[in-house]
Amino acid sequence: MQEFMTTYRNNMEDIENFLIETIRNVGNLSSKKDKNFTKLFKVFPSLELTYICDRDSLNQVSSNIYRDKKINTQIGINRRYLMNKINFKEKIISVSQPYISSATGVTCVTVAKIEDDKIYFMDFNITILLQRMGLIEIHKEFNIISKGFYLVTANVMMILAIFTIGYSFFEFINSIFFKSGLSIESIFKPVIALTLGLAIFDLAKTILEQEVVFKSYSKNGKAEYKVLIKFSITIIIALLIESLMVVFKIAIDNYSQMIHAVYLICGVSFLVVALGLFIYFVNKKS
Repeated sequence: MQEFMTTYRNNMEDIENFLIETIRNVGNLSSKKDKNFTKLFKVFPSLELTYICDRDSLNQVSSNIYRDKKINTQIGINRRYLMNKINFKEKIISVSQPYISSATGVTCVTVAKIEDDKIYFMDFNITILLQRMGLIEIHKEFNIISKGFYLVTANVMMILAIFTIGYSFFEFINSIFFKSGLSIESIFKPVIALTLGLAIFDLAKTILEQEVVFKSYSKNGKAEYKVLIKFSITIIIALLIESLMVVFKIAIDNYSQMIHAVYLICGVSFLVVALGLFIYFVNKKS
């Protein structure tokens, strides 16, 4: 919801103008009351609730009219507290700040219109409103399938990460007690396996965060780059450790092969520069 609120605030002026102009074009709301504002609900798929208050006392004089039902228990309730959220000034139509509706339990904005001695209040669901205006993309059925796929894939990756970490411990103990004893290679190989296990686990965690737990619906967010950047950084660290191991191994065994270590270090350095440029352009774009 925080992402939705950020999107709403970034486009607040356009959204308020859209609501005000559309309600103005609909015409008098008093003529739509007899049909329970059916036409209004057709024009606004994001409209969830309408009700009418007396202009002077701000007591509710109508039922709570929802898309498919009416509730009469709210008649007579004073709605003066809404004036803290709505400022008409010299306008007959005004839009409130976002808040959580006690009637629907969702985050909404209220549009109020003055007509004669009445004030018509209309609650709009922010999520549906942003979706209808093309500011976010939500496809309910597809999201269920994609979330399920990401959930299964991320959990399998976490299991593989645990196996990779377990392999690093096994290789370290095996090298010390059952092979040639402690050596540079016996230390660096488990470190590389641990780093790769961490990279796989971190990638799985990021997928769960971005695609399952805190699903991103914004079109212009940077979330799609986060997985790539975090995974690339971890892989580069693993390659740097591998390069260090190669340097030590060549230094001990055969200096004439040092050029291969230089090639590996140059390759990793190129990846670091490329990732730095990528992050720079992503931040500059945003």
